[in-house]
Amino acid sequence: MKIASSLSRSKAFNLANMLTYGRLVAVPAVVGLLFWPEDHWSRWAALIVFAVAAITDYLDGYVARTFAQQSALGRMLDPIADKLLVAACLLMLVADGTIHGWSLWAAIVILCREILVSGLREFLAELKVSVPVSRVAKWKTTLQLVSLGFLIAGPAGETVLPNNTLIGIVLLWVAAVLTIYTGWDYFKNGIHHLMDEG
Repeated sequence: MKIASSLSRSKAFNLANMLTYGRLVAVPAVVGLLFWPEDHWSRWAALIVFAVAAITDYLDGYVARTFAQQSALGRMLDPIADKLLVAACLLMLVADGTIHGWSLWAAIVILCREILVSGLREFLAELKVSVPVSRVAKWKTTLQLVSLGFLIAGPAGETVLPNNTLIGIVLLWVAAVLTIYTGWDYFKNGIHHLMDEG
């Protein structure tokens, strides 16, 4: 009993999971820094925290596979941390007007898809059906994170890279298109399970 408990704790605090916890902690940090969107230093700080968090998204998976640190906790928390980071940043960027007008639709598409796919994954998990992450889905996540990086820099980024915000918006639309495609792909793969249960 004590051995099992000790093993469980060691898995919970392995390096891969610690990286995921760090990404979760980064969410309120980035949100807090974006409460001062006119302050360039605040935006740069938010970008640094966001970039480190985005890098851990790839590092935790690499560490888990390389050092055999996969765990049920890690598999559950990893996609949650990703979605929280993306959703929180999108909301803050909409609130400060960085994302506005027609570009709001790109943000809405991304948020709705994440909610729908999360619901589908939860349903399929109850049926013991695994839905592997596709290569396109990984590209989608990468584009989302890169576009958000440009948009978090926002006006501060314009002082270094002209049209920084425009680049972020264009990449956000590309990510939204990939988001629709991957969302449909997940739904198509899971639809026969839904119909069987219905």
